[in-house]
Amino acid sequence: MYQGQIDYETAVPVSADAIQDILFEQGLYWASGRAGLVDLVAAHKWFNLAALKGHTDAAAMRREVAALMSEAEIVMAQRDARAWMTVH
Repeated sequence: MYQGQIDYETAVPVSADAIQDILFEQGLYWASGRAGLVDLVAAHKWFNLAALKGHTDAAAMRREVAALMSEAEIVMAQRDARAWMTVH
């Protein structure tokens, strides 16, 4: 957990164009197991969101991950992506 302070006067906001890259990076994080485990549902969710924001490689990565998932896992990932979009 982050324990510090953020200086909001000097903080630079993330540009709208960068959002798709950040979402794609989250997909790579979960697909590659950087956290110590591979979570295909989370990877699919983030790749799906990145694709919706226009990331050119995200749809291909989403398909690649989906090929390794069950139908129920894909439904769960899609549900999680919709839930994220309603909040953000």
